[in-house]
Amino acid sequence: MSNIPTPEAVTAEWLTAQLNRNGVDATISSFTQKRVGTGQIGMCFRYALTYSNSAPDAPTSLIGKFPSDDPSSRATGVQLKNFLKEVCFYQELQSKLSINTPRCYYAEIVGEGPEFMLLLEDLAPGEQGDQLKGCDAKIAEAAVTQLVGLHGPSWCDQSLLALDWVGAPNPESSAMVAGLYQMVLPGFLERYGPGLDQAQQDIISAYATSTKMASNSLTEPFSLIHIDYRLDNLLIDKTQQPPRITAVDWQSITLGNPMTDVAYFIGAGMLPEDRRPVERQLVESYHKALTDFGIEYDLEQCWQDYRRATFAGFTVTVVASMLVQQTDRGNEMFSVMADRHSRHALDLAAEEFL
Repeated sequence: MSNIPTPEAVTAEWLTAQLNRNGVDATISSFTQKRVGTGQIGMCFRYALTYSNSAPDAPTSLIGKFPSDDPSSRATGVQLKNFLKEVCFYQELQSKLSINTPRCYYAEIVGEGPEFMLLLEDLAPGEQGDQLKGCDAKIAEAAVTQLVGLHGPSWCDQSLLALDWVGAPNPESSAMVAGLYQMVLPGFLERYGPGLDQAQQDIISAYATSTKMASNSLTEPFSLIHIDYRLDNLLIDKTQQPPRITAVDWQSITLGNPMTDVAYFIGAGMLPEDRRPVERQLVESYHKALTDFGIEYDLEQCWQDYRRATFAGFTVTVVASMLVQQTDRGNEMFSVMADRHSRHALDLAAEEFL
C-alpha cells in the first residue's frame, strides 16, 4: 500500500515531517485547506499553516498538488505521462536549472500514476497569470527571458537523452500524437470552429495532414522545453521590477526546439493587437538573454525557428481540449487559445512550413 497521502489524509504531523526533512525546524499545530487554481489534469490545495513553534524560514502556507478527481483527466495524465514527468522534474532536474521554480518539499509517485503528490512552496504574493485576459509587453518580456534559465543549462545536452521519462521526438511518439490530433480534430472543429474564421479553421486542419511539421527525430538546437508555458502556469510577482516570473506545472516537459516555448507563450499570452507591434522585439530580448548566458544561436535562425514554432500551440489546444474534463472555464480557455494560436501562425505566414 502506498504512503502517498490523498487530499483527505494530509495531517499537521505529516506536513511537519516534510518541513523537518527539508531542514525547516518547525512544528505545525493546525492548518486550513482550500482548493486553488484552474488545472485540467491536476488539482491543487493551499495549506495555511499555524505553528506551535517555528524557525524564521518556516513558510506560512504550502501548496499540495494531486491528480484530478475526474476519471478522464486522470487517464489522460497517465497516458501522456504528465504525472510522471512533473514528479521526476522536481526529483531529478530542478536543481540543475536556473529558471524560477517553487521549492519542493515532497515529490512522490506510484509507477506512472495517477497516484502522486507534490508539496510545493506557496509563491504569494505572486499571482497566477490570466490566460483569458492576456498580458502586456512587460510581463511577456519577463516571461520569455526567464525561459533562458530552462533552455540555457540544457542547450544541446546529450546526457538528457538518457532520461527515458523526459522523452524526445521519435517516429512512434510523433505518429501517436499525429493520430490523436487527426482523431479528435472533427470534434474540436465542431465545438470550437464556430468561434474561428475560415482561414483559421483551414490552417488548423492543414496542420493535421502536414508531413513537413512532424518531428520524427531530435535536431539541433534542442533543449528542455516546458511545452505548456503560458500565463495560467506562471506565478507573477508584480511587486518586483521587472516582474518576477515563476514557472509551475512541469507535467509536459520534454526535449525539442527552444523556440517552441517562446512562440507558444507569446502566441497564447498576448492579444493579437498587443502582440504584433512588439513581437520581433520580444524575440530579440530572448535571444540577447540567451547570448548573455553564453549560447551561440544565429538571430535569423532564431526568428525562423520562432515562426515555425507558432504551430506548437495547435497540438496542445486541439488534443488537450478533447481529452480532459469539459468545463466552462476550460472551454473558454481552449477557444481563446485556438483563436490566438491560429491567428499567430497566419500573421507570420507560417503556412509556408506546412
